[in-house]
Amino acid sequence: MSLQSTLTVFEALDGATVDGQTIVGMFAPFSEFGVTVTVTTVNDEPPEDTSKTTDFVSILIAGSNGKTAGGNARTLGVIGRNGAIGARPVRIGMVSDADGPLGAIAVALKLAQMKKKGDVLPGDVLVTTHIATDVSMTFNDGVPFMGMPVSSQTMNVYEVSPDMDAILSLDASKGNSIIKQRGFAISPTAMQGYVLRVSPDLVKAMESTTGHPAVTFPISQQDITPYDNGLYHFNSIMQPHIATSAPVVGVAVTAQSVVGGSDASANHEIDIAEAVRFCIEVAKRFTKASPNAPCEFYNATEWALIRDMYPDLSVFQTAGNRAARR
Repeated sequence: MSLQSTLTVFEALDGATVDGQTIVGMFAPFSEFGVTVTVTTVNDEPPEDTSKTTDFVSILIAGSNGKTAGGNARTLGVIGRNGAIGARPVRIGMVSDADGPLGAIAVALKLAQMKKKGDVLPGDVLVTTHIATDVSMTFNDGVPFMGMPVSSQTMNVYEVSPDMDAILSLDASKGNSIIKQRGFAISPTAMQGYVLRVSPDLVKAMESTTGHPAVTFPISQQDITPYDNGLYHFNSIMQPHIATSAPVVGVAVTAQSVVGGSDASANHEIDIAEAVRFCIEVAKRFTKASPNAPCEFYNATEWALIRDMYPDLSVFQTAGNRAARR
């Protein structure tokens, strides 16, 4: 049950002294089952307080035929995007922006529990996120968002791995007027500068795990460009696309009202658990690559045709002409 793992992670992250070692302790009982946790501590960057640090967490759930076992099964990356899980001392407790790490770690915990009980996925699943509890607030269209302890580029360094053959980017996405529904929504696939169609296989996975029609949200060309280039971005959910050639799909935890990323008491555990269940099912199908339950993020035949007809758009993963003027 994804709700139970979500609640376990919720309680673990809801505190002022949470750090990467909290996650290490949570997964210690699964170390003998091929689940490893790595924590990398980095100094915060301006304009935040550089005397503070942020912990980047990487959780590997090794598959029976995954790359870590010398096999060839595909690796799914699940990234918990966020600025921070807390805005102390301005806000007390967990903030809405914690949905990303909360959901991503819950995915890892449920997969670890499954593996311990004998349900082992063929491929590896690599879950990454970062933990920061006291980051300042910023504003996006007048809505209070969480600031970022480090740049989006630094986040990509520690959260995007070349081992990831596809990526689900899980992020709180409630501070907008574009998608107005409680639950979660998925984005079109972004890959190598292109915005592709919404994956039919991911739509089927969403409908089967929620029991409701699939909900999607639009992304623009600006959303798949670097976060600090001065262009408008929906939020940072698509930023892993900047650092990989693999397909990236955003999994946005959404709300009916406008909820700022720094709003407290705004983490809806049922909605997060539904997103977690979806991610777990995608992990099962993607790493197995079965014709009976396909799970492709894009159509390979159509992608080859696109690349034959149209130019390389990977420039959108860079600073573009602005870099040349610096």
